[in-house]
Amino acid sequence: MATREQDMESGIIFDIKEFAILDGPGLRTTVFLKGCPLRCRWCHNPEGMSTEPQIMRSESDQRLVGERWTADRLATHLNGQASVLRENEGGVTFSGGEPLMQAEFVAAVVRRLDDMHVLVDTAGHGSAEAMRLLAGCSDLIHYDLKLMDPDAHQRFTGKPNGRILENLKLLDRLGVPTVIRVPLVPGLTDIEGNLAEIAHFVGKLACISRVELLPYNRAAGGKYAACGMRFDPGCDEDASRSVCLDVFREHGLHAILV
Repeated sequence: MATREQDMESGIIFDIKEFAILDGPGLRTTVFLKGCPLRCRWCHNPEGMSTEPQIMRSESDQRLVGERWTADRLATHLNGQASVLRENEGGVTFSGGEPLMQAEFVAAVVRRLDDMHVLVDTAGHGSAEAMRLLAGCSDLIHYDLKLMDPDAHQRFTGKPNGRILENLKLLDRLGVPTVIRVPLVPGLTDIEGNLAEIAHFVGKLACISRVELLPYNRAAGGKYAACGMRFDPGCDEDASRSVCLDVFREHGLHAILV
């Protein structure tokens, strides 16, 4: 029987993306951790929701998504890329899924890394203990904010947003550099009222370096059938609107469209 320490030092990964340029500063290797407590209806990584390995099927083949790695094995793999990543002012990004669900594993990997920049990309729904653990081993946090209205957040992500907002305030108290990332889901997250509420909330936090607004991924639905899931984003995917960055600038925030 595996001990708790052994469980902490292994985790399930569903992908490792090398030469990534959109997952943080410089050239990066992004590790996608399996398992997420949210069920965002527009999620573009449905294979990251379940905590367990699963079969993805297409008309031509099928493949197992999700593999257990030890912290030693993953750190050795990442350290083999360290010189290239450092030369290109990059590092390692832990994404998902939700890294907070495997916080002890992530921390165990980071302890074994050879002086690399570490970024954690999180939606913030996890325990304060897990957030403190990841904050303590991160150089930068990418923090997703989607909907500020708690009822809408519950409806479209499956969870309320109270814990997410509390964890963001915790990062501010800890002084961890943080980038807010907002996916622009048509008619849901990209409406002026929601963006204004986000700007008002994060404008009070000293840890925020900037806000990044992410375009909606219209190709997201293609993976759902392969996972045996139904894609129902709850939005008008053909709708588009211009997003005014002034709402963020009015709160002293540097905001960009990515």
